[in-house]
Amino acid sequence: ETVVKKLAQYAPNLPELILSHQIITPQDLEDIYGLTGGHIFHGELALDQFFTMRPLLDWARYRTPIQNLYLCGSGTHPGAGLTGGSGANAAREILKHLKK
Repeated sequence: ETVVKKLAQYAPNLPELILSHQIITPQDLEDIYGLTGGHIFHGELALDQFFTMRPLLDWARYRTPIQNLYLCGSGTHPGAGLTGGSGANAAREILKHLKK
């Protein structure tokens, strides 16, 4: 409500346009959607989860120990915030694998 009041200073009709709202906490994200720790980015955004260490050191480069199973999404490098980045990178890895 505080945010809506502040925004209404710039968009006076905003409050009447909002039909409903919902506040979701990290605990809700874990309980409802199974996101461990409520992390919407598939894990902690910490130094040990960047670059080739995301999601795990052995699973970097989008490959897994399961043959022909590749990963992409915010849980893989480059992480969250770069829409489609990990998918494009995973596709490149798959193409490399197919050319062998």
